[in-house]
Amino acid sequence: MPTGADVFFELRTNVANSRSARKQIRANERKRIRNQAVRSSVRTKVGKARKALVGGEGDVVQDVLTAVKALDRAAEKGILHRNNARRRKARLSKMASRILNAAGDDQVAARAAAAGGEKGKTARGGAKPKASVKKAVASKSTAKTTAKTTAKTTAKTTAKTAKPAKPAKS
Repeated sequence: MPTGADVFFELRTNVANSRSARKQIRANERKRIRNQAVRSSVRTKVGKARKALVGGEGDVVQDVLTAVKALDRAAEKGILHRNNARRRKARLSKMASRILNAAGDDQVAARAAAAGGEKGKTARGGAKPKASVKKAVASKSTAKTTAKTTAKTTAKTTAKTAKPAKPAKS
C-alpha cells in the first residue's frame, strides 16, 4: 500500500506535461523530505538549548553552540531563510547572555523571565489584577453601556410622543 508521500508523488507526476517537468517534481519531493528532516532537527536543537538555559541543566554552552551551528547550516543550504536563522540565533544568544550574566538571586529571576515571565506578573510587567478589580471594571463598563442605551431609548420615545410644532400663521 502506498504511503501519503507516494500518493502525492503519483498524483503530481500525472499532472506533468513533459519528462523534464516529471523529473523536477521527483527532485522537489526528495528536497521536501530532506528539508523537512533538517527543519525538524533544527527545531529540536533550538528547543533543547532553550530548555537547558531555562532549567540550568546539562552543558548549556554546548547546547547553544550546537543550535547556532544547526541554524547556520540550514540557512547555508537554503532550507531556512538567512534572516530567519539570524533572528532565531539572536533571540537564543540574547536569552543566553541574560541568564549567564545574571548573578545569584538575579539568575532565578532571569530564568523565570526567559521562560515567559515571573510568576504572578503579566507580560507588561505589572501585577495581575485581582478578581475584585476585574468585577469592578466589568460592572463599570456594564453601567456605562446601560446608561447609553437608556439615554438613546428615552430620546427616541420623547421624539415619538412629542407633537410637532405647528407653523405660525402670518
